[in-house]
Amino acid sequence: MFESEKKRGRVAVKRSAKMKLNIEGLLVYFPYDYIYPEQYSYMLELKRTLDAKGHGVLEMPSGTGKTISLLSLIVAYQRAFPLDVTKLIYCSRTVPEIEKVVEELRKLMEFYAKETGEVNNFLALSLSSRKNLCIHPEVSSLRFGKEVDGKCHSLTASYIRAQRHSNPNLPVCRFYEEFDAVGRQVPLPAGIYNLDDLKDFGRRKGWCPYYLARYAILHANIVVYSYHYLLDPKIADLVSKELAKKSVVVFDEAHNIDNVCIDSMSVNITRRTLDRCQNNVDTLQNTIHKIKETDAAKLREEYRRLVEGLKEANVARETDIYLANPVLPDEILQELPINLSLSRTQPLGSSLGPPPSNTPIPKLLVYPSNATSITGFSSSPH
Repeated sequence: MFESEKKRGRVAVKRSAKMKLNIEGLLVYFPYDYIYPEQYSYMLELKRTLDAKGHGVLEMPSGTGKTISLLSLIVAYQRAFPLDVTKLIYCSRTVPEIEKVVEELRKLMEFYAKETGEVNNFLALSLSSRKNLCIHPEVSSLRFGKEVDGKCHSLTASYIRAQRHSNPNLPVCRFYEEFDAVGRQVPLPAGIYNLDDLKDFGRRKGWCPYYLARYAILHANIVVYSYHYLLDPKIADLVSKELAKKSVVVFDEAHNIDNVCIDSMSVNITRRTLDRCQNNVDTLQNTIHKIKETDAAKLREEYRRLVEGLKEANVARETDIYLANPVLPDEILQELPINLSLSRTQPLGSSLGPPPSNTPIPKLLVYPSNATSITGFSSSPH
């Protein structure tokens, strides 16, 4: 559509009927009637950065169309080299800026379809917080983003949904349940989706737009979202950790990155927060003290029972020693000579006179366990 050439040290731009640019051999569609020299130079340097597969810092004056210049060049590069650039991740700072990028992209893709006659097979979408995407009547009416996040979590958390199997009266988000049951299996159709488009699509399907967008960015060609989704570790681990390695990442107005990183890694603590923390610590300490006292009493009782049991077992063993009949193995009993004769007429322990001098001293005779009593013995030899 445009032809650009250097003449006498300046860039001359001519209007072309087809509104196309040749950037070092790359065909770039540009959806406007005019192009600034700065835009052409910007795209030229951006093309060289992509060819080098490195990092680049590009600066352009405000109001000179850097957004459409960047989108035009990178989309053309994606179409020409789909294996080298699989995804464009465009990071902006505020929701209005995100919406502006999406609208510029929509204009560009409409121009592609008009010029080429091809059906647009690109999927591009924006992603923002639950506050900006929720369509649940009760949750979306909350004023602050943290309240929306908390209420959403109380309706969609896995443990809440697990409890609902046993208690059907627990509230859940019907939009999330429908998306989880059906939406994950049905890909988002190709097209350009801003936040309102996602909400309208979610209402028609009965699906949660927020989780739909989070799931769809894995398959999208272009994703437009806030810095925090890539720079904040807490959010990036949930949203951006599975994005393609061959992605082009653009930080619009990159001078804000420092502040975003500082905000992401900072915590604001108020006096009220400290007081609540102190109360929670006191409550926890009292609870632990009660548990220790209860456990100590249980432990002392168990120890007392153990000692009593050991005493009873010891007494029982001593009684068994005195009352049990001594027993020797059968092989020993068979080897003992029988030198004593027993009579049941004389009780054990009765007085016996001393044996005659010519009578051999009887050997000890041990009876087996089935012997009931020992009544006496005789010195007559056997």
